[in-house]
Amino acid sequence: MELRQLQYLARIARVGGFRRAADELDMSQATLSEQIKLLEHELGVRLFERGSRTLALTEPGRVLLERAERIRTQQPKDKDKLYALHAPEVECIGKGKARKPYEFGVKASIAVTHQSGLMVGARSFPGNPYDGHILSAQLEQTRILLEDVGKIPKQVVVDLGFRGVDHDNPAVQIIHRGKYKSLTKQQRRWLKRRQAVEPAIGHLKSDHRMDRCWLQGQLGDALHTVLCATGYNMRWLLRAMVRLGLKGCFLRKLLLTLTLWTQFLEERCAGALQVYPRSGG
Repeated sequence: MELRQLQYLARIARVGGFRRAADELDMSQATLSEQIKLLEHELGVRLFERGSRTLALTEPGRVLLERAERIRTQQPKDKDKLYALHAPEVECIGKGKARKPYEFGVKASIAVTHQSGLMVGARSFPGNPYDGHILSAQLEQTRILLEDVGKIPKQVVVDLGFRGVDHDNPAVQIIHRGKYKSLTKQQRRWLKRRQAVEPAIGHLKSDHRMDRCWLQGQLGDALHTVLCATGYNMRWLLRAMVRLGLKGCFLRKLLLTLTLWTQFLEERCAGALQVYPRSGG
């Protein structure tokens, strides 16, 4: 998709015909029609309903034109800017790092256990909410995932972005660097361990494809986040089995089961969702 193709689309929609649009653009009608056909082929949808005497935008064409006009008119300081034509839910997320001050995608939250590093929570949060406002939702998912094993989170070690949310989460003890003077020695050791979540996030992006989401919409973002964390836990489980000496027939059966389950998930996702490339947050 090129900018000039969107300009052609807007001009045709404004004047109501290919011939008049071609005259205003100082090009042949055949060339203009070919460019629109290429755009329709790339998007996989029809942009115009062509009648004997009428020409009207289809619903996908209207949506595309509205988004293109929104991108053209938005200013750098505007809020709720549109960053991707095919994925309006994509946000610009500030990273606060010199090598990567920001990235485009959807905010995701990861919860890992303190000692073993097993992921017990993974959720996407569209709209780029403040970090402190997502803790209760993340804890809710973690409680649901752990209810079968009879465990509930009692302490949560977080960064400074989660300050001031103790009142909203009375069932857990929130530990962060802002409370350092009032922490016990054990809690200070837990706080040092908090950095262990950073390499886990890095492995999710580099080894489990969380850096790029190919599923459409907010549902696709949510599924992608959960599936990436599931793959991380599967690899964690296989390493633990090898470390404990569980090999041979048991491992082969488990690998076969995991392979069949992965194929089943891929078929379900492919049947339910359209696929679009998008960077993950």
